Amino acid sequence: MRRPGVVAACVAAVMVGGLVVAGCAAGDDSSAPVPDKGTPTAEKTEGQGEEPQGGRSEAAGSERDDLASFEIDDRSQAGFEDIWVTWTIRNRSSQKSDYTWEWEAVAPDGKRLYNSTEITTDVQPGQTATGESPTTLKTPNLKINVTEFDRTKSW
Repeated sequence: MRRPGVVAACVAAVMVGGLVVAGCAAGDDSSAPVPDKGTPTAEKTEGQGEEPQGGRSEAAGSERDDLASFEIDDRSQAGFEDIWVTWTIRNRSSQKSDYTWEWEAVAPDGKRLYNSTEITTDVQPGQTATGESPTTLKTPNLKINVTEFDRTKSW
C-alpha cells in the first residue's frame, strides 16, 4: 500500500503552504475592503490606474476590477468551525492571465486575525474562474480586505 507516501507528500505540501502564509505578514498595513456583493468594485487598492503587469496595455479600468467577488463562506456544522474564502475572477484583459492577491481578515475592533495569499492561473480572456480556500478562522463575522492584487500575463 502506498498510503504512507501519500500522507508524507500531503504533510510536506501543508508545511510549505504554512511557510508561504507565514511570509505574508510582512508589508505595509494599508488595505482596501473587498467589494460589496452588489457592487463589483466598491473600493480599490492603491495603484488604481496603473498599467497592468506583464507588458500589456489595457483600456480604462483596473486589473483589480477582475476580482468580481471575494467573501467568507461559513461551512461550520455541529459546533465545528469550517470557514473558507471563495472568489470569482473575470479576465477583462485581452490575454491569458495569472492572478495573485494578498488579503487579511480583520475583527470589528480592527485587529488583524488572519492573512493569506491566493493564486489563480491561466484564465483566458473573457473567462470566469472560481476558487475556494480553507482558513483557520473561528468566526465568519469579520471584514476581509485585499491588501495587494496583481494580474500578470500567463505563458
